[in-house]
Amino acid sequence: MKFDLHRFANLVSWVISPIVVAPAAYMAIVLVGYGNKPENISHLSVLFASSTIVPMLLIYGLKKTGKVSDYNITFREQRFLPLLVLVAVNVLGYEFMQQLHPPRLLSGILLFNAVNTVLILLITLQWKISIHLFSFASSVALLFMQFGFNSLWLLAVVPLLIWSRMFLKAHNFMQTLVGSIVGFAVMFAELKWWTGL
Repeated sequence: MKFDLHRFANLVSWVISPIVVAPAAYMAIVLVGYGNKPENISHLSVLFASSTIVPMLLIYGLKKTGKVSDYNITFREQRFLPLLVLVAVNVLGYEFMQQLHPPRLLSGILLFNAVNTVLILLITLQWKISIHLFSFASSVALLFMQFGFNSLWLLAVVPLLIWSRMFLKAHNFMQTLVGSIVGFAVMFAELKWWTGL
């Protein structure tokens, strides 16, 4: 049977998408990094709601109503509204998280998700940065903050994701490269400052 490159590229794009990668990183940080404590389930619930459940419902609703043409929101002009809503969702998530008195890193995740979504929103007004790469690299930065250098092997996945997004003609090389570099550097710098580590 002939290997279907297009199907493989699509699979890579979905498996290493923001709504999969971010919650996986949060699970590792909360359950492995902070241990299986009862309060951590509440922390994880807020993170999941903000990073996965609400974004999935939002994108599904926008696709059903014709506001976006596909679930990856390929066209730059269609990204403004969902990004704006995600800023509000992460701000609300941050406020909810603060009520739970979590470790500082966990509240920082939601705060800087909101800040970085604003950054992506501003960039999107003029240019189409790769949200897939930005999100993946940001998630690696989160894991690096919690687990140190052992987590940096995940950056080896970046070339595969870059290839996938380029093969699917969702982005060019610079859009994916900038997404990777800015995603990691910005999240790392923000959380380094926020946590004082």
